[in-house]
This record gives sequence, C-alpha cells and structure tokens, in this order.
Amino acid sequence: MMKNSWLLTSLFLIITLITSAQSNVNESSDLEVSLELINPSKEINDGVARIDVKGGVAPYQYKWSKQSSALDSYESKGLTEGLTYSVQVTDSKGRTSVKDFKIPAEAITEIVNSKVQPAVDFLGGILFWDPFAATGIYDPVVYTNEKEIPVPGWNATANTTYVLKSWLVEEGAKVSEGDKIAIVTGNSGEEIDVFSDVAGTINFLAKEGAEIFDPNDKDDVIEQNAHMLAKITFNDPQPLHHPNGDLRTNSIPFIVIWLILGSIFFTFRLGFVNITGFRHSIQLARGKFDDPDAPGRITHFQAMATAVSATVGLGNIAGVAVAISLGGAGATFWMFCAGFFAMSLKFTECTLGVKYRDIHEDGRIFGGPMNYLRDGLEKRNMKGLGKFLAVLFAVLGVGASFGGGNMIQSNQAYKIVSEQLPFLEGYGFLFGVGFAVLVGAVILGGINSIARVTGKVVPVMAIIYILGCAVVIGTNIENIGAAFSAIYNGAFSASALKGGFIGVLIIGLQRAAFSSEAGVGSAAIAHSATKTNNPIADGFTSLVEPFIDTMVVCTMTALVLIFTGMHEVGGGMKGVELTSDAFGSVISWFPTVLAVAVFLFAFSTMVSWSYYGMRSWTYLFGQSKRSEVIYKVLFLVFVVLGASASLGAVLSFSDMMILAMSFPNIIGLYIMSSEVRKDMEIYLRKLKNGELYINPKYEKTSD
Repeated sequence: MMKNSWLLTSLFLIITLITSAQSNVNESSDLEVSLELINPSKEINDGVARIDVKGGVAPYQYKWSKQSSALDSYESKGLTEGLTYSVQVTDSKGRTSVKDFKIPAEAITEIVNSKVQPAVDFLGGILFWDPFAATGIYDPVVYTNEKEIPVPGWNATANTTYVLKSWLVEEGAKVSEGDKIAIVTGNSGEEIDVFSDVAGTINFLAKEGAEIFDPNDKDDVIEQNAHMLAKITFNDPQPLHHPNGDLRTNSIPFIVIWLILGSIFFTFRLGFVNITGFRHSIQLARGKFDDPDAPGRITHFQAMATAVSATVGLGNIAGVAVAISLGGAGATFWMFCAGFFAMSLKFTECTLGVKYRDIHEDGRIFGGPMNYLRDGLEKRNMKGLGKFLAVLFAVLGVGASFGGGNMIQSNQAYKIVSEQLPFLEGYGFLFGVGFAVLVGAVILGGINSIARVTGKVVPVMAIIYILGCAVVIGTNIENIGAAFSAIYNGAFSASALKGGFIGVLIIGLQRAAFSSEAGVGSAAIAHSATKTNNPIADGFTSLVEPFIDTMVVCTMTALVLIFTGMHEVGGGMKGVELTSDAFGSVISWFPTVLAVAVFLFAFSTMVSWSYYGMRSWTYLFGQSKRSEVIYKVLFLVFVVLGASASLGAVLSFSDMMILAMSFPNIIGLYIMSSEVRKDMEIYLRKLKNGELYINPKYEKTSD
C-alpha cells in the first residue's frame, strides 16, 4: 500500500513538473506574427490584411491603425493600396509585436490614388484643423455618463417586433460587464438573451410583457433609440472608443468655423437682410424688375437657376443621409440654422460679383471673386494682397471645377444609373463619353446656353425630388409632430452614441456649409452675367438659393430619412443607398425615379461648374475665345475620366478645393463689407421711393 501510494505521488509530481515546464515554454515563447496581404481587385481602397499568430498565450488583441477595424478582429478590410498601416498584436500576458505593412498597389488607379493621398491629408489637415482643441479650450474626447442597452441584433431596416419577456435583475441594481440582465422575444417567439456590455447601475426603459420596438408603430420608427430596453449609468464619465480602441473625439473644423462665422457676421452687418429682403428676392426672381436694356446676358431667374443647379446636387441626397446617419435627427436643426445665416453671406458675394464685372464689346462677361478681390482691394490700397487672393481663388476654382464640379458628379451619376440599368456595368468609359456629349452640347454654347438649360432643368429636377419627398412625408403626416420632436430633442440632448451635443452641432453645420456653397464665391460668377443696372439686386436674388438648397431640399431629405427610420442606420451605409432605401420603403419604384433625379442633379451641377471653372481659367490664362475652348475640351475629357475610373483621393482632393476657395473669398468680403452695406442702403432707398425700373409685364402684378 505504501509502495503504491509512493508510486502515485511520484507520478503526480512528474506530470505536474512536465505540465509546468510545458506551460513555461509556451509562456516564454515569443510572439510570431505573420501577415497575409491581399489585393483582391483593381478597385481602390479594397485591400485586406490578415494576421496569423504563433506563440504567446491566447486570446490575442489586434490594435490596427485603421480605426474601423475591431480589437478582436484578426482581419482589417477596406485598406488603401500603397499606403503604410500598422498593427500591434498583444497576447493575454501583455507581450506585444508590432508590424508595419503596405498593400501592394498594382493597378494604375491604385498607384495614382496612393500618390495623391498625402496631398489630401495635407489639405484636410488645414481645412479640418480644430483650433479650439489645439489651444486647449475644450477637451475633444467624447465622454458619456451612461450607456443604453439595445435589443441584440436589432436593425433599423428589419421587420421584427421585440417584446421584453422578463428582467433578470432588479431596477437600480449594480451590474457588471457580461451579466445577463433580461430575456427578449422576437416575432416567432424565440428567446434572445440580453447581456450588459458595461458595468454600472441599471435603469429600465421597458416593462415586462411590453413591446420594446414595433416596426409598424410610426412612433417607434421615428423616435431616436426606441429599440433600447435599459440604461446603465456609470459612477464616472467614460470615454467612447473607436472599434480599434482609439479614443473617439469631436472636432470643430476650421473651415466650418470660417464659413459659419462669416455667415453670422454678414447677417448682423446687413441688418438680417435674409429676413427683410426675402420678399423682394422673390419679386426679382419672378422678373418684376427685369430691365431688357440693362447690361448683361441672363435674367435674375436664370442666374439664380444656374447657381442653384450647381449647389442642389448629390450633397442634398447623399450628403444629408450621411449627416443624419452620423448625427441623428438633431443634425437637421443645425443644418437649417446654418442655411438661414448662409443667405446673408451669399447676398454679399453675389452683389460684389456683379459690381466688379468686366463686359467686353463682344458681350462676353468676366466677373466673380477674381475681379472683386483684385479691383476691390486695389481701391483700398491693397493691390498686392488683392492680386494674390484673386490668383489663389482662380487656381482653386479651376481644380474644383475639374474635380468636385465634374469628375465626382459623373462618377456618382454612372454608379447610380448603372444600379438601375445593370447592362451599363463595366461600361463607365462609354457612359462618360455619352455624358460628355450631353454636357458639351450645352457648355459650348456659353452662359446663355447654360442659363437656358438650367432654367428648365432645375425646376424639373426640383419638382421630381420634392414631390417624392412630399409623398413620403404626406404618407406619414400624422407623425410630423413626433418627427420635429425627434429633431429638437436630438439637437439639444443628443445621445453620446451619436457623438454628443458638439458632434451633432458640427455635423449639421458642416453639411449646410458644404451644401449651400455660400462663401465659396462660385455663385458670384454666375450672377455676374445678370442683366441689371443694380448689383445689389443680384444680392437680393441670391438670398433664395441657400433657402432652396439647404432649408428646403436638405430638410425634406432629412424628414424622409427620419419618417422611414433611416436616421437610426449607422454611418456604414453609403449616403445615396440610404436615401434610396428610405424612398423605396414607401414607394417601391421610386429608387428608379431617384436615379433620374440624381442624373439631372449631376448634369446641371456640371454645366454650371464648367462656367465657374472657365472664368477662373480665363483669369489665369487669358480671356481669348481660344482659351475658353481649350478649357471646355479639358472639362469634357474629365467628364469621361470621372465616369470611367475610381480615382478616390484625386476626387477627394478636388472636392476639398471647393471649400478652400472660401479662404481668399471671405477675406475680401470682410474688407468690403462696409461698401456692400452702403450700396444696400442706397438701393433700398430707391426701392422705397419707386425709382427702380419695373418690367411692364409685371407692373400690375399683385405681390
């Protein structure tokens, strides 16, 4: 017996020593990390990196430099070919291994995309620099005091009703991360376990036996976060993180501050002309004060239509969808407010665009920020500054016209149309050629041709789109109160899941600033061709443009998204898809109509921006007809390039140049603000005294 006991003890010790030794070997072994790099196609930004780890002690954590890649994911997708990334692998014992890697760029588009990306990052670093965070005025990190617990697997587009079967904890109890807190049932009665993913004090948002979310209940669809069943309150505020573990931060981009402060400044400087002058703006657009003998080539309405056609476009459909999915319903409120103030900024630049224009003997007109920056500042003994700002604006204007005003439009038009007409897939070059022929037929005729086309296309595309919005809104009109409540509550008490108050505010302001183009100076080029003896009249006409673009079209898009519950869809879905799905959920065939509207939006934007770019081009390279023809041919070449290639960073860089145009432009506007105010006072005095020309056709019209 003693012998058997001794043998068993010895055997146990041997096994223990072997196991311990093996464990020590495993724990002491170094992490061996290997990467599999995949370039699956010639498309840009679709690279994949996969990690294979040997050694160390599982589980492993993967800290990717790409913020959308999760810490527990051994794979990172959507990588840009040719750019350097990194990943840090950490095992459960804290040992780490860092790898830098680069997805090989093989196709020409991938190589170009990777080479231009540094320029995009540079320009973006200027435009989206946050001066407040940089100077320590506020902490950009997003904190939250609570975390709401959603129904597991809930999706805004799903048709599932969820009922709370039972709570497994008491209300007010302390819960830990991973605790099972409730059981939920779906349509088929299947039970779904609910776990808390954070630690804190639990508060119930739903009662046992009650419905948590019903997709057929419009109140649930419209209300922000109606699918939440509990709220966990933290003892101390907790920072939010990106999937890769980086702290989530808000920023107040310098470009947004620049545009919004300019809008607010001119609103007060001009005595809230966006309110007091709105009625007169409508009168001008209707042609009441059109003088056929005045210098210029197009009517007030045609100038307004040309300017609106350049701004009402994909941004109002795709851009708003992205803003709402990121900022929630509350972004709509700040978008509307920014559009209101933008009216005064556009008034100022369009007034100066007409005042400082040059009219040649052959009738061609050269005007816009280039002229008033050069000549207006020269009058104030700032000739050097004026010339520099004018040239900078023109350079940016040419680049913006080829990119944001051209390639992006043809690229997105092709993608949207090819989704509805699958036989076009793979034939982007031919689509681009056809599109270029249509655009060329208009722009080769000059501003008169552009004005005639936009004067017809803009009302048609606006009617198509607004009618579609009206149908969705009308179908849900009984819920209009709930929708506006969601907008108001989201604007002032936004959920931290959507970025907090600052995040919602900036998303709304940013979308409006990008949409209206007020302060960019582009509309001043279109208005410079107006037939008028009074430059201020075009300032008044332009007031309607941000109203239509941002306060009407953007707001209606936002309401469609809110009514259909799409404001709850995360920012992963592309903007156009989101808007299309929102319409399709109410009108099954409307995505096809939307594709037609988007095609018209893109077309009208391109013909308008061709004129803006041409005027910038002729300022730099001479005002001869030959110079104009060279620009138009180049513009049409870029139409084909935009539709036939995925140029990623090239398009982003060109699009950002539109925003950069506001730097030189608004500097000049500030310097000449007193001049605009004085001219406005003189004009209003003439209007009051009946000294302005009234078109006989409208003389008896009751306004």
